[in-house]
Amino acid sequence: MSESPIEGPRFRRVLLKLSGEVFGNGQLGVDPDVVAALAEQIAGVAREGIQIAIVIGGGNFLRGAELSQRGMDRGRADYMGMLGTVLNCLALQDFLEKAGIDTRVQTAITMGQVAEPYIPRKAIRHLEKNRVVIFGAGLGAPYFSTDTAAAQRALEIKAHAVLMSKNGVDGVYTADPRKDPTASKLDEVTYSAALTQQLKVVDATAFSLCMDNKLPMIVFGMEGEGNIAAAVRGERIGTLVTAG
Repeated sequence: MSESPIEGPRFRRVLLKLSGEVFGNGQLGVDPDVVAALAEQIAGVAREGIQIAIVIGGGNFLRGAELSQRGMDRGRADYMGMLGTVLNCLALQDFLEKAGIDTRVQTAITMGQVAEPYIPRKAIRHLEKNRVVIFGAGLGAPYFSTDTAAAQRALEIKAHAVLMSKNGVDGVYTADPRKDPTASKLDEVTYSAALTQQLKVVDATAFSLCMDNKLPMIVFGMEGEGNIAAAVRGERIGTLVTAG
């Protein structure tokens, strides 16, 4: 179970999950202007002393599940997706360091020339030294989403909350707002209710991990000026998901 957060609305240590699709600004690859803007938001709150670890998706390159639907072996397709996440990690690291923030990338698949191997205790030590730590290559195993990787990494580094940013949706809704115009946004919901009602904005395995370990999650939209910084500061944004 994670340690207690500091007094007040701010969390001392957070795990921020970023959507890979945003890195490409709707296109294949990385848009440097978008990544630079994200890095500026993260750098601003890192300077305030908040310990920030990050997991990034790889949807701007490819998704293993989608490739498998087109006939590719699922395991191999997922490994390709993991490698895509590392490209995003290196891009974000570059812009964070340009903003003056010491940053380390750790990957679940060993690639020593570009990143450290994932070692939880070393990651915690980096955070204690006010370095941003970016986790790449998911969990290093197929069939797991980067949402699940974010929840698992948050538990291992003893984060106080998972900040789950989403592309195209600004929280948890009673139904998919892109398909159901009557769907309404929830300010707060329990993991058990989200799972029972099959509110699929976040992977069910990620919800279950956080529920079992009483780790709070904030689901919010990446769109909007300052949304990431607001979420990291613990401001009221998106939907708060708790164990109840």
